[in-house]
Amino acid sequence: MRWLRGGPDGNEQLTAATGVVLLVLLAALGITILRIGQLISEHLFLGLLLLGPVGLKMATTGYRFVRYYTRHAEYVRRGPPELWLRLLGPAVVFSTLGVFATGVWLLIVGPAQRNPALLLHKVTFIVWGVVTGLHVLGHLAQMPRALRAPSLDGTGLGGGQAGRAGRGLALAAAIVAGLVLAIALIPDFSSWTSGMSSFHHG
Repeated sequence: MRWLRGGPDGNEQLTAATGVVLLVLLAALGITILRIGQLISEHLFLGLLLLGPVGLKMATTGYRFVRYYTRHAEYVRRGPPELWLRLLGPAVVFSTLGVFATGVWLLIVGPAQRNPALLLHKVTFIVWGVVTGLHVLGHLAQMPRALRAPSLDGTGLGGGQAGRAGRGLALAAAIVAGLVLAIALIPDFSSWTSGMSSFHHG
């Protein structure tokens, strides 16, 4: 798989690039939360679009986790993240799964049957916001370095350019996958767009 080339450096680059995309999309999603009554369609669309990059981010961090704990030499030499970030990791993963799963649940059931999905969505969103904010702060200083292309691929033969192209393709595919899903489910937004007069997102 070409997107895996580059060893720990390539993995770190793809993770960081995906993180930048997520920050932009999440900032836009945050704006919709402030005016959820008027921007519910945009909120739903962005939430679904995010599923692609979120899935890729989990895949790259999960890959690093597996490679390190299965004692792959390159990843062992690089070492694990700081202890507090490792302890925070499970909370980030489970709260992310929770907030997106409950969001999809709400889309399916519609505003008329929004409880208890709405309560769970709010709770997981609060937890997710706190732990993800800490996670971002913990990695922010490393991001500029991580975004630079590695000089070597996993073979050590200078194939970083090919690996970089593969990682770019993987990120583009994740964005397109989320976009296709969001577009495909636009007809399901109607129950929310027609029923938002009595709905308030906490």
